[in-house]
Amino acid sequence: MYVEERTYTLQVGKAAEYFKNYAEFGMKVQLKHLPDLVGYYVTEVGELNQVTHLWAYESLDERDRRRAAMQADPEWHAYLAKNRPFMIAQQTRLMKCAPFFVERLKKMLAAVR
Repeated sequence: MYVEERTYTLQVGKAAEYFKNYAEFGMKVQLKHLPDLVGYYVTEVGELNQVTHLWAYESLDERDRRRAAMQADPEWHAYLAKNRPFMIAQQTRLMKCAPFFVERLKKMLAAVR
């Protein structure tokens, strides 16, 4: 399994509006295409104004397929038009689960489905 970490640096003072837009317009369409959300966080200490979310995938092929479907969805583009202006930078990392953690992650994801 793989986990993708996506971190967005936002304009100062825009986090509340970013979260409002995501909750209202982005989350439903994103979860339709990427159902395995591991976490969604905002920094409190360190480099501020950052939002990090983690997504699990069985394989890199699954990731490619799901993200392509999301990118083809007009609802997703409508959401991006609302929140992209608040984003200053983006970082993405793909991480492979340690062998001993795969089953635990699968159980965590199954619990929220």
